[in-house]
Amino acid sequence: MSSTLFTITSAFSLGITGLMLHRTHFLSALLCLEGVMLTMFIAISMLSVQMNTGSSLSLPMFLLTLSACEASTGLALMVATTRTHGTDHLKNLNLLKC
Repeated sequence: MSSTLFTITSAFSLGITGLMLHRTHFLSALLCLEGVMLTMFIAISMLSVQMNTGSSLSLPMFLLTLSACEASTGLALMVATTRTHGTDHLKNLNLLKC
């Protein structure tokens, strides 16, 4: 296994592990999701450069656009929950409440 593939795989695994284990604050969950999305962006960008095709260069930009939309939506949700509940702890949120 090359060192680049190992680095990308370990960064993706660390992001997923951080998302599963550090679910105390909403901001830490958003940062782990952003790390996973950036790792996928780097992996797809490197794959499209190695394949050397012009048609596959639009896929990393599409993923980066979705990542930016996900980050802005997550920050808006975090601000809304902080204003209504007074904290960003995920354990205080109940999905059955309005």
